[in-house]
Amino acid sequence: MKEPVGGRLLGLGATILLLGLLGCRSTASGEPSTPLDTPAPTPATAATAGPTAELTIVVDPGNGAATTTWRLSCDPAGGDHPDPVGACQALEVNGASALPPVPKDRACTMIYGGPERATVTGTMNGAKVKSTFTRTNGCEIDRWSQLVPLLPEPTG
Repeated sequence: MKEPVGGRLLGLGATILLLGLLGCRSTASGEPSTPLDTPAPTPATAATAGPTAELTIVVDPGNGAATTTWRLSCDPAGGDHPDPVGACQALEVNGASALPPVPKDRACTMIYGGPERATVTGTMNGAKVKSTFTRTNGCEIDRWSQLVPLLPEPTG
């Protein structure tokens, strides 16, 4: 079947537009190279990626068992937290949205997620952190889930 000329031009135009939006250029071989405005990663930037943090995490399982306290540092990841690298990654990806409390005017599903409680205190990227976590409604469950493995995966 013969393709209409207009359809072929539209396909070519869309390809050119897409390449322009991506900021890519072609090499002599015709293979796309890296975007023009994206610098290649260097060891210096890779070593400093992620948040700078010094935190204390206290977890109360809520079942009468003793609380657990961990210390965590990020950049580089360390401390006695059982998964410092994963905890620092959770902070980097979700810390800005999950560390602040749920706004008082936010509607949350009334789902009970368990008796667990946790506090996170210290500093992150130079700012003081003092956050309390529960699993008493859908918003709080979501905050907790965003920060796993900084906070432990609930067992119940």
